[in-house]
Amino acid sequence: MQIEIVTLFPKMFDGILAESMVKRGVEAGVIGVGFVDLRQFGSGKHQVVDDRPYGGGPGMLLKAKPLVEAIEAAQDKLLLKTGLALQQQEIIYLCPQGRPYVQRDAKELSQSKGFVLVCGHYEGIDERVRELKITREISMGDFVLSGGEIAAMAVVDSVARLIPGVLGDLESTREETFEDNLLEYPQYTRPLEYRGLKVPDVLLSGHHGQVEAWRTQARYERTEQRRPDLLQKRPQ
Repeated sequence: MQIEIVTLFPKMFDGILAESMVKRGVEAGVIGVGFVDLRQFGSGKHQVVDDRPYGGGPGMLLKAKPLVEAIEAAQDKLLLKTGLALQQQEIIYLCPQGRPYVQRDAKELSQSKGFVLVCGHYEGIDERVRELKITREISMGDFVLSGGEIAAMAVVDSVARLIPGVLGDLESTREETFEDNLLEYPQYTRPLEYRGLKVPDVLLSGHHGQVEAWRTQARYERTEQRRPDLLQKRPQ
């Protein structure tokens, strides 16, 4: 698995590559994360990559030429590292207009050979970049970030942890939040009692059937309380 990221700020990713599960995956050789610095494709002495929008309006837009060329450079790197043909590559733009990113998307991407993430900035990108290169747009939610880098980190982390060899126990991903459109059940560890709150007796019973039944019920109850919209997505 290889992820190439087009960004104005590649150093923002130093933390996620030096720590966390992503570092483990990189060290194990099961995932690679590369970068294309958009600024390198800018024009003039100051490597300009943005300009004012036609028709007026606030802010600046990323220009088509440097962004398309940066994406093509990322595509070439992905081709070289994975053999994934250009026409088969996913070019994902991170922006508020995209479809909300969900666990299903992370699973799908984790099963691919690789993809390109495009981090937007300013008021957005020239629409022609969408028409020429972007194959998918995803959003972290109904709010606006100053750039796509934080969203890209979330995608990288959520995908990496689903790749065998990254998490210590891949089984832990199978009964967690959002699997089957249910939230995860409550969990407890030592001590048995803390500030008057006790671990439920059923978890101490040693009866696996009763524990599983309690956890299943707890998942439904928690989902109904906190995210009833998820229950509507479950097959009837």
